[in-house]
Amino acid sequence: MKIIYLIRHCQAEGQEREAKLTKAGESQARELATFLKNNQIDHIVSSPFERAVSSIRPFAEEAGIDVETDERLSERVLSSAPHPDWLDMLEKSFSNPDLAFEGGESAAEAGQRGIDAINEVIKRTGKNAAVVTHGNLMALILKHYDETYGFQQWKALSNPDVFKLTFKGATTEIKRIWE
Repeated sequence: MKIIYLIRHCQAEGQEREAKLTKAGESQARELATFLKNNQIDHIVSSPFERAVSSIRPFAEEAGIDVETDERLSERVLSSAPHPDWLDMLEKSFSNPDLAFEGGESAAEAGQRGIDAINEVIKRTGKNAAVVTHGNLMALILKHYDETYGFQQWKALSNPDVFKLTFKGATTEIKRIWE
């Protein structure tokens, strides 16, 4: 059995790669560290984006675990240009996973890179791992294991958010554990 705590980063100042956590986000990161401390996590993999690494840093420091970064856990690029209707575009991409907008990646492409990262974590020898990513990619990873996850579930995610994925043979149990 393998457990992965799939974590969405804490509240950030923006969407840029270098965006830092807000003051509230820094407080959330400390709450997250307290929340995770009794789960016997022995491995941490994070998106390299500053907001993701900063979200898990307090826990990593307390637990004495290095944070490994993986580009495959990075924020999904919906389009290379800003769009006022980006929310409608995102919803359409959940309905049509092969839909890709100019300069962006489809939900299928983004989801696959996320699953590739998760599969690599599963193969590691440790028992429990924390994986830190972004809301859109988190929803796509969850959708891989449970088709009912989609746009509405993405909209319901919080910053931060934590799902416990329990892998038992061919079965994967998903449970949202952040309140």
